[in-house]
Amino acid sequence: MGLLVSRLEMLLLLVLCFFFSLPSLRAQTSGKEALDVLIQDYAFRAFVRPRTGVPFDGIPPSNLSGVQISAMRLRSGSLRTRGVVKGFKEFTLYPGIIEQPYVERLVLVYQNLGNWSARYYPLPGYVYLAPVLGLLVYDATDLSAKHLQELNILVSGQPISVEFSDVKLAPVGSVPKCVSFDLHGGFNFSNVVSENRCSTVQQGHFSIVAKSTAPPPAPVSPRPSTIPPGPKHRDKEKKDDSKVWIIVGSVVGGFVLLSLLGVLILWLRRYRRKKRMQKMEKAAEVGEALHMASVGSTKAPAAMVTRTQPTLETEYMP
Repeated sequence: MGLLVSRLEMLLLLVLCFFFSLPSLRAQTSGKEALDVLIQDYAFRAFVRPRTGVPFDGIPPSNLSGVQISAMRLRSGSLRTRGVVKGFKEFTLYPGIIEQPYVERLVLVYQNLGNWSARYYPLPGYVYLAPVLGLLVYDATDLSAKHLQELNILVSGQPISVEFSDVKLAPVGSVPKCVSFDLHGGFNFSNVVSENRCSTVQQGHFSIVAKSTAPPPAPVSPRPSTIPPGPKHRDKEKKDDSKVWIIVGSVVGGFVLLSLLGVLILWLRRYRRKKRMQKMEKAAEVGEALHMASVGSTKAPAAMVTRTQPTLETEYMP
């Protein structure tokens, strides 16, 4: 019984740890990842009549004015053998690119974050000389799918070229640097290949930056649009509401489960204590009973007749 109670207590502790770690797990989905998911959705919507090898510009949501998105569907074999040497926006992909895991068709999603670059990819001590450009690869099996996981790519030939069309002058005394952000939140600096070109062997987000000589100004958020939400926006709001109710239900269910486990453990402890008392009482009852003797009008336990009689010392004298 004691072992069972200990295991239940350990289970309760694990449930508590998991329950209180849920907010931190949800917080791990950063704004960057949420932005990629949103842009993937709107980029795939551009495929009204999809054609292989043709870029389709998408329309971003109204609360991301200034962001440019585009999508291009390709065959996996075509990307590996021919690449996209004519260029996909600012990106040039050379032959030798292999996606992992393998898919028959894939989609290249292009992002130009424009005036949102410093907000989603802040670099303290640096100033952006060009907007952040993104290139992500997704599975094209279902063009209506959402929340897709990015495919990994392996560049076995010439690196991918990123040629920025509009690059500002660097502050006096600063040297422009290429910066790349991977899908895990890390970033890396490299030398600029030319005045406005960088190279990479992975997908992600890229820009040209330089060390700032003065504190950078706070990014100004674009004024939200007053356009009323359309049917797609209303559907998205309904889905968001359903997600909120799912989270609320999970929280309430977690509290109920914890309460039931607490009550169960308290009952088992009382039951174990009661069993222990019963064992002690039973052990006391099977012990040797004391002889009762009358003293006046009451009865009290009295010792039995002494078994060993006392012996006088004189009895040992010869």
